[in-house]
Amino acid sequence: MSNQDETPENRLRKELPEEVTAEAPAPAANASPDSQLSGRQRLADGLWPPRVTRAQLIVALLLFGLGFGLAVQVASNSDSDSALRGARQEDLVRILDELDDRTQRLEDEKQGLEKQRDELENSSDQAEEARKQTVEKEKQLGILAGTVAAQGPGITMTIDDTKGRVEADMLLDAIQELRAAGAEAIQVNGVRVVAGTYLTDSDNSVSVDGNKINAPYRFKVIGKPQDLEPALNIPGGVVQTLEKEQATIAVERSDKIVVDALRAAKRPDYARSSSQ
Repeated sequence: MSNQDETPENRLRKELPEEVTAEAPAPAANASPDSQLSGRQRLADGLWPPRVTRAQLIVALLLFGLGFGLAVQVASNSDSDSALRGARQEDLVRILDELDDRTQRLEDEKQGLEKQRDELENSSDQAEEARKQTVEKEKQLGILAGTVAAQGPGITMTIDDTKGRVEADMLLDAIQELRAAGAEAIQVNGVRVVAGTYLTDSDNSVSVDGNKINAPYRFKVIGKPQDLEPALNIPGGVVQTLEKEQATIAVERSDKIVVDALRAAKRPDYARSSSQ
């Protein structure tokens, strides 16, 4: 064949490399759609249902428990916040001061116990030191049990009930509030209040441990006055409750309160010391 018979297309094919002139193989026309679907099906089968290991299950349970606990705590805090949200600013300040005072009392008690421990550990005569602490502890327990007279700073609270509407449960609330505020010794109309004290209504008056007392009710309380008086005046507390019953309440602070009503020491019928 002569050069004249060569067309421009043939000459271009001769000049280009073989890789460029080669045509890419076309996809098989007879490829089955089922083969394509089978690949997708295998992928779906590998992803679902998910395979959960034991470690993953444990982590999931722990996260669920943590989330549930946080939800409960948030709900509890929300209830507390809603109860205080409607209080006045001065009431919130008074409540906060009372909480700070109670925290300080606990811290002081902790430091006192740590001091006693250090004295026992460092004393050259541990037996003598232990004896002194035993005597001191006996006095403290005597005050709490009402078998020993006590004196110290505190308050005097007088409740004048001219309408005869003050009942035993109201006086009991006052005693409990004073104890929560740090009262160490309480006397009501000549009757010493101890751990087992009970109050009952008795013919338009009140009985304390079976001893009938009449208004005005006079509380002599030993403790920190800065804690005791605010505890009685918290919103919805003792003073407001008694004033709703048209009673008159007078609270007076003092550097020296004497609680001298005594209880006879009672020997237990069955309990005995377990120490040898």
